[in-house]
Amino acid sequence: MAIRASRLPGRVFLVLVAASVVSQLTHAAPQTFNTALPVGKGNFVLREQLMYRKAGDDPSAMGRNLEVRGGVTVLGYGATSELALFGVLPYLDKELDLRTPGGQRLTRGASGLGDARVFARYTLLQRDRRGSTFRVAPFVSIELPTGDDDDSDSPGRLPQPLQSGSGSWDPLGGVVATYQTLDYQVDAQLSYKANTEANDFEFGDQFRLDASLQYRLLPRDLGTGVPGFLYGVIETNFLHQAKNKISGNKDANSGGSTLFLSPGLQYVTKKWILEAIVQFPVVQDLHGTALEDDYTLRAGFRVNF
Repeated sequence: MAIRASRLPGRVFLVLVAASVVSQLTHAAPQTFNTALPVGKGNFVLREQLMYRKAGDDPSAMGRNLEVRGGVTVLGYGATSELALFGVLPYLDKELDLRTPGGQRLTRGASGLGDARVFARYTLLQRDRRGSTFRVAPFVSIELPTGDDDDSDSPGRLPQPLQSGSGSWDPLGGVVATYQTLDYQVDAQLSYKANTEANDFEFGDQFRLDASLQYRLLPRDLGTGVPGFLYGVIETNFLHQAKNKISGNKDANSGGSTLFLSPGLQYVTKKWILEAIVQFPVVQDLHGTALEDDYTLRAGFRVNF
């Protein structure tokens, strides 16, 4: 038998209304990886994210300092209620400052569009309950060699990690799970990227394990007429990368494992999201003289239409 709204306790009715609004129109989401929550059939989501990365903890004598500035544009489309398609296009400005064997400072770098990526995500499992939902979605992706991979400067051709693009076709796959309630959301992702060879260079394959918690800070009491929600965000990212290969030989000063801890904020409305997060490396176990990260700052917005 259906229960009329007028017979529900006032607070329960408001909670159900708020849950319907949040689940159907917009939701909090991870900032450093994907979510399993759907893109409505026939709808689009546009995400723009600016980033700044600094890596200056150099165990070598070169005193290297790397700065990467850029932006990432993501466009998603709900092909069906289960299948979402995405396109990702980055713009990167890389600048490496280092000390030459003669003791002089040298700055090298490049800027331009990076390698685009297209991927598909399919909702394999969906369990909806009053005030909560749980979803599991595998995804597959291919990174395309759209960025320049042969830039040079006065000393010569830039090292491959400084190029805007890799020149290679790189497949990626994984699975993401999301559990969402009225007060919080938890996301977890497992992924693997198989990098291939181009220009006699091959980046090491990447394994990632990510997790995110978004907790509603304001308003604490749900009710009608709420314009938006402020979420506190804490994320963790574990990245293991195999050693790069140059002419088929492993580079002893590349690859390793890094664990990031990332606090952030999100302001979520019915149609758009504002967000910012900063990634701090808490554990870095890198090979040889591989350059260690200091921090990465990300900020941006999302729009549903």
